[in-house]
Amino acid sequence: MEIISKSVSETLKLGKKIAKRLKRGDIICLFGQLGSGKTVLAKGIASGFGIAKNQIVSPTFVIIREYTRSRLPLYHLDLYRLKIPRDIVLLGYEEYLYNDGVAIVEWADRLKYLLPKEYLRIELSVESQSKRTLKFKAIGDRYKQILDGLHENIRH
Repeated sequence: MEIISKSVSETLKLGKKIAKRLKRGDIICLFGQLGSGKTVLAKGIASGFGIAKNQIVSPTFVIIREYTRSRLPLYHLDLYRLKIPRDIVLLGYEEYLYNDGVAIVEWADRLKYLLPKEYLRIELSVESQSKRTLKFKAIGDRYKQILDGLHENIRH
């Protein structure tokens, strides 16, 4: 599935729609270049969980942020500063990906062979100053259900 977002506002709204479909244990892996909208989408998802958008900041220097006062715990990981999988393992990433909440992973390409067996893959790319393309791919049956529901929601 591919969606064109023409503004930050549209990307935030899309994130809220995604959030409505998420359950405990779900993993969202975001791929894309710097400035492609990964954090904006994460803000939209968090907003759908009842977390104020201004609370969601790129955790680039902190690497992991936990938001537990919401519909479900949300774990926001930004792996930009980690260059090799060994650093990610030392971080204890499994505690966040395979926990009781929802995990959003920015720069998921850094996981390499550590990528989960099942997850929702979203690739973001820059088309212009305000336009982004988001390509969705379900890795596993659970994520196919999410995409089917999201596709249905967007068409109506």
